[in-house]
Amino acid sequence: MKTFIALTLAILAGNVFAATETVQTGVPLDIAKTISITDTSAACGIVPVEVVYEDSHGQRHVATYSVLGDGCGGD
Repeated sequence: MKTFIALTLAILAGNVFAATETVQTGVPLDIAKTISITDTSAACGIVPVEVVYEDSHGQRHVATYSVLGDGCGGD
């Protein structure tokens, strides 16, 4: 759910062949189809996530942002 919220609050322009750009909060992405997303289930702490997606025009984009990993053990 954290990932979805972060993507909803972020924007990125470019395509999969261009350099990856860091998303900015505040503007939703145009995501028609998610191609891949970094698995953070085993990561602990703040980790980078990369999402490859297609927009409503069929162009591929790569969005990067940071999230708190889900793999931190503890009670």
